[in-house]
Amino acid sequence: MKEFTERLNRLERAYEALVSRKNEPMPDGNGVFVRYKHPVLTAAHTRLTWRYDLNPDNNPYLMERFGINGVFNSGAIKWKGKYLLMARVEGVDRKSFFAIAESDNGIDNFRFREYPCIIPETDDPDGNIYDIRLTAHEDGYIYGLFCTERKDPAAAPFDQSAAIAACGIVRTKDMQHWERLPDLKTPSPQQRNVVLHQEFVDGKYAFYTRPQDGFIEAGTGGGIGFGVCEDITRPVIGEEKILDPKVYHTVYEMKNGLGPAPIKTAHGWLHLAHGVRNTAAGLRYVLYLFMTDLQDLARVTHKPAGYFLAPEGEERTGDVSNVVFSNGWIADEDGQVFIYYASSDTRMHVATSTLDQLIDYVLKTPADGLRSAATVNTICRIIDGNKAFALVKGNGVK
Repeated sequence: MKEFTERLNRLERAYEALVSRKNEPMPDGNGVFVRYKHPVLTAAHTRLTWRYDLNPDNNPYLMERFGINGVFNSGAIKWKGKYLLMARVEGVDRKSFFAIAESDNGIDNFRFREYPCIIPETDDPDGNIYDIRLTAHEDGYIYGLFCTERKDPAAAPFDQSAAIAACGIVRTKDMQHWERLPDLKTPSPQQRNVVLHQEFVDGKYAFYTRPQDGFIEAGTGGGIGFGVCEDITRPVIGEEKILDPKVYHTVYEMKNGLGPAPIKTAHGWLHLAHGVRNTAAGLRYVLYLFMTDLQDLARVTHKPAGYFLAPEGEERTGDVSNVVFSNGWIADEDGQVFIYYASSDTRMHVATSTLDQLIDYVLKTPADGLRSAATVNTICRIIDGNKAFALVKGNGVK
C-alpha cells in the first residue's frame, strides 16, 4: 500500500507539472506566425482517471489499464470565454475517440474534461471516428463533421486494413450533448476532411469536401471540392465542384483537403488546408493558405506558392512521421489567430498570428509559377524591387 501511494503521488505531481507548465513563444520566426516551445496536448495530458484504476484492491501495482497512444488533430472553438480543443485521442488499441480540453488563454494549461465525448452511433456502427471540424453555424447549432471509418465489406478475407471513409455529422448547442445526424452522402465513393461552411448559401448548407476513390489514395478525386444540400438532417450532395485541385510537382500533388472552416475577412474567405506529396521517406503533409471570393465560395482569388507551415525539429517524428495537420483554428475579436496543428499523428501544437498578418501573407505572397524558371523570375523580381527601394532611400543592397 505504501508503494501504491508513493507511486500515485509521483504520477499526480508529474501530471500537474505538465498541464500547468507555461508555454513560451519561439524566437526568430518567419514573420507570419509564432510557434510555441511546448506541445499543448500530448498523451500524457489525458487524465490519470482515464488511464489508471486507482483502487489498490483492483490494481495493487498501479498499472496503466488503458494506454493512450497519441492526442492530435483537434477541432477548435471559442466557447464561453474559453479555448476548447476537441481532440482526437487514440488509445493503444488503435481506436480513436473525441475529448474536449479547455484553456483560459489558448496557449497552455489545457485540461481535459472529466469524461470523453459521447458520440451516438448510427445503425451502421463506426469502426473508428477521428479528425472533427467544429463549425458554429448561423442556424444556431455547433456542428462537428468527422471521418467515420468502417471495414470494407467487399474486402478479401485476408485484407484487414481495407476500409470505407465517410463524413459523420453531430451537432450540439451546449458543447456537452451531441445529436447524431445521418452520414453525408456525395457522388464520391469515399470522403475525408469534410468541412461545413458557417453561413447558408442561397438558403442551403454548404460543404467543402475531399472526394477520393480509395481509403488512402485520392485516385481520380481532384482536390478540395464544394457542394450544397437542402437539409442537413438528410444530408445529400448531388454535385461536387473542385475549387482547389491537385497540381503536379507541388506540395499538394498527391492529395489535399481543407482544415477548419474558413475565416471571413473583408478581402474574402481565408482557408487553411493540408497538402500531401510522396517522397522516398513516405508521405509528407504540410499546411497552406488560400482565399476564396466572398460571394462565389468556389472561386479561389489568392493562393501563395508552397507551404505555409511544415514540420520542424521534433515535430517531424512520431507515429506517422513528417506530418503536420490542422483541423482547428480560432480567430479572436482582437484579431489574434490561434492555429492548432498536430505533428506526426502524435501531439498538438499552437502557433499564433494575426488576421492582418495572414491576409497580408495571402494577398502579397507570389503564386506558384509551376516551373523552375518561373521560381527564379519571382526571386529576381524581389531582388530588383529591393534594389530600386535602396536607390530611392540612398542605401546599399546586400
